[in-house]
Amino acid sequence: MKNIAIFASGSGSNAENIANYFADSDYAQVTLIVANNPNAYVLERAKKLNIESITVTKAEFMAADTLIEELQKRNIDFIVLAGFLLLVPQKFIDAYPGRIVNIHPALLPKYGGKGMYGDRVHEAVVAAKESESGITIHLIDGDYDKGTTFFQATCPVLPTDTPHDVAEKVHALEYKHFPETIEKILHTLD
Repeated sequence: MKNIAIFASGSGSNAENIANYFADSDYAQVTLIVANNPNAYVLERAKKLNIESITVTKAEFMAADTLIEELQKRNIDFIVLAGFLLLVPQKFIDAYPGRIVNIHPALLPKYGGKGMYGDRVHEAVVAAKESESGITIHLIDGDYDKGTTFFQATCPVLPTDTPHDVAEKVHALEYKHFPETIEKILHTLD
């Protein structure tokens, strides 16, 4: 059984979706939620899902050693970033090489990088009058949104779409594709 830790900074709807996807799996399960915001709603979702959670400060996360020890104590095999806004330190990448995946709410390399998350991405897509947007699921490296792309899915952006409209389309892609893509990545690690 593969143990997954999900790192999240906010609401945690993707975290809940992923946890539910693996709830009846005999292959993998979400066993830990890590939040860097003590007020993040993802912590409430973790309680409701009966999944252990940890809250870390930015300084604790950047130092990495203590959290890596906690992950190793819990036999975490894979880390999923689901709306996690901090750049992952190299120590994590070294401890989990090829085992940390992120989802970005646009078609990278467009609209990625520091500060490009959530509504900011959708606002930029609409402002640029793009005809499509989507999601990118990628392994991470030491730069924001630069790691190896594993999967992309697209959705149309209509001239009348607002950033909210684009966000709804992108969320639908996230909920549909993120859990199954995580499972495919896990199978490549066997």
